[in-house]
Amino acid sequence: MTNRIVLFVAGAICLLGGLIAVFNPLAASFTAEQIAGWLFLFAGVVQAFAAFREGWSLRALLTGLLGAFGILVGLSLVARPLEGIIALTWLVAIFFLVSGVVKVLLSWPLRSTQFFWLLLGSGALSAILGVMILAGLPASAGIVLGTMLAIDLISSGVALIALGIATGRST
Repeated sequence: MTNRIVLFVAGAICLLGGLIAVFNPLAASFTAEQIAGWLFLFAGVVQAFAAFREGWSLRALLTGLLGAFGILVGLSLVARPLEGIIALTWLVAIFFLVSGVVKVLLSWPLRSTQFFWLLLGSGALSAILGVMILAGLPASAGIVLGTMLAIDLISSGVALIALGIATGRST
């Protein structure tokens, strides 16, 4: 199978997943939350195993503690998905708010360049999205993660298909 076909197939799968998520953001939110939970759990188990195999040292202890924390977070997300969606939505909202403020601050030294308004606008948009999500919690938690997943899958699908087209033209 050529790279072009692989890119088209991956793009089509992403687009299909994104469209499904657009029409059912609550299910997509639960899916994203459960995937995050299982990834934390798996990563925590691997870290704890690595720490156990290393023997007794400060590094092994810290790795083991980090692994145990990952296991606890993973179990919490897997066992309590609704609370997990709310917690992850809080984190996303805070991330948007903080990244927005940071981008706005980073834009000021660029006032005399063509990039000032782009970075300032991006920062303002991120901060506004963060505030909007926070203002809508906990009710917004059911759709925020799923909607963001849908947007990411659709944009990734379009990008992969475009890359497949570009790959086909260059060979």
